Amino acid sequence: MARFTGRSAIVTGAAQGIGAVYARALATEGAKVVVADLNSDKGEQVAKEIGAAGGTAAFHSVDVSDPESAAALAEFTVSEFGGIDHLVNNAAIYGDMKLDLLLTVPWDYYQKFMGVNLHGALNVTRAVWQEMAKDGGGSIVNQSSTAAWLYSGFYGLAKAGINSLTQQLATELGGSKIRINAIAPGPTDTEATKNATPGNIVQDMVKKLPIKRMGQPEDLVGACLYLLSDEASWVTGQILNVDGGQIVR
Repeated sequence: MARFTGRSAIVTGAAQGIGAVYARALATEGAKVVVADLNSDKGEQVAKEIGAAGGTAAFHSVDVSDPESAAALAEFTVSEFGGIDHLVNNAAIYGDMKLDLLLTVPWDYYQKFMGVNLHGALNVTRAVWQEMAKDGGGSIVNQSSTAAWLYSGFYGLAKAGINSLTQQLATELGGSKIRINAIAPGPTDTEATKNATPGNIVQDMVKKLPIKRMGQPEDLVGACLYLLSDEASWVTGQILNVDGGQIVR
C-alpha cells in the first residue's frame, strides 16, 4: 500500500522507539518524513535508514516545549518537502522520567515535564496548522496513553491533558479540514518502558490484560496509519486505545 505517496509527515520523538517505528511505516507507504527529535545522532541514523530502504526522510532537531523551535520545524518541513500534510505528536519525556508524586515532584521538573509531554503537542500543532490548511487540510495523531485513566501521577495527568487537547482541537481545526485524533497505548515493550517502569509492575499489568502480553511498537502502527489516512476521513476527536484490552470503556 502507498496511502501517503506525495505527502509529507512530521513525526516528533522519532529518533527511537515508537516514534522511529511510525516514521519508518509512513515512509514505507510513500510519505516524505521529517524525523524530528532532540537526539541528533539517533535521529540522523533513522533518517539514513529510511533512505537506505528506498524511502524519503530528513532529520530536524526540535525541542517541542519551545514554540520557536516548533515553528522552525514547520518552516524546515515546508522548505524541504513543499508543505505539511500529516503530524504525529509523539515526543515525550518518558524513559528517563523521575518517579515521584504530584504532591512532591520538584516544581521545576514538573513544569519541564508538562512542557514537553502536554504543551509540546500544542506547540507543534500551532506551528503547522496554517500550512496544513493552506494545502487543503491534513491530519494529526497525538500520542496518549492508557495512563490517562489509571493512577500514574504527573505522567497520567499529562496524558489526560493530551486526550482533552485532542478533543478541543478537533473542534477548532475541523473548519480548516484538519482532523486530529490520539492513540492510547497500553504497556508497550520499549527501552523507555523498561527504564521508566519497574519490571514487577509491568508483569502485574500484563497478567491483568485480556490479551496477556506486552504490546510491541508494531502493534500501534496500523492505528496510526489509519487515523492519518483518508480512510479515517470522518474520524476526529477520538482516543483509540491500543492496549490488549487494558481499558474497557
